[in-house]
Amino acid sequence: MTIIGRLLTGLMLLFAPALAQAQEYPARPIKLIVPFPAGGPNDIIARIVGQRISELTKQPVIIDNRGGQSGALGTDAVAKAAPDGYTIGIVNCGALAINQSMEKVAYETLRDLAPVTLVVTVPEMLVVASNVPANNMSELVALAKAQPGKLNFASTGPGSLPHLAGELLKQTAKIDIVHVPYRGAAPAINDLLGQQVQMAFLDLPVLLPHIKAGTLRPIALGAPQRSPTAPDVPTTAEVGMPDILIENWYGMVAPAKTPDNIIAALNRIANEAMADPSVKEKLADQGLTVAGDTPEHFRGYIEAETKKWARVIKDSGVEMTK
Repeated sequence: MTIIGRLLTGLMLLFAPALAQAQEYPARPIKLIVPFPAGGPNDIIARIVGQRISELTKQPVIIDNRGGQSGALGTDAVAKAAPDGYTIGIVNCGALAINQSMEKVAYETLRDLAPVTLVVTVPEMLVVASNVPANNMSELVALAKAQPGKLNFASTGPGSLPHLAGELLKQTAKIDIVHVPYRGAAPAINDLLGQQVQMAFLDLPVLLPHIKAGTLRPIALGAPQRSPTAPDVPTTAEVGMPDILIENWYGMVAPAKTPDNIIAALNRIANEAMADPSVKEKLADQGLTVAGDTPEHFRGYIEAETKKWARVIKDSGVEMTK
């Protein structure tokens, strides 16, 4: 055998395991971590996308709900998982771009996690409990000003996007309302329905059934345009608060040392799943906009969002949790 032949043989042996891994992936079930309780928007998104990924790969996609610390606990579980592509997560803006400016968490997003793709974007909607005597933003602001410190707003946890949206409302409207954090959207909504809290900014998908049922009253949508799924609800700009533009987003991540070929395979599979017409329709029915992205672009998106929300936190005067 010639020297060149030996070199080629050696290179083939060297790269054979990686090539085989890429061709075989996934060869067993994938665990998809959702860092919030079942029933919330993060869970809805993961189940819709995960089901299609399962159909495409012919492998089960097991949803693992791990709520707590505004998504940080479940996100840290992804960061600490084996970097083999069999434990991934679909995680929201708060856990990837906000938490580290608010509190000490066990991971650094772009050090400990590998971005795979942006999955969806979704506007936040301000709603009030059915017993709150306010039908629009001006009535709600007037009510809060008449009772400083008496009204409260729910969030999915300290430093979450709903928390910062409430703080922006306080700052913009110059009202005194009290923050009540929860461990996810589902328990926050339960207490809104039970009239234990008065208002909240939350992802549109999880609110739509309650708005349609008349059990929660919509006040405004934190988006540039009205939503087709809630066309009668004005935007924050329409009610005189154009600075309150609150859009949440959810992205797929893997442990940081996951091989590039596995990240590329995950990106391809996830984008194929999101491009499916039935997946798009299901997500659109929830008020969600399918995104899709490359790992490189998603990394840049996270960097930009992290800087943006750090500025918002500083300007709103929210103190970092020790």
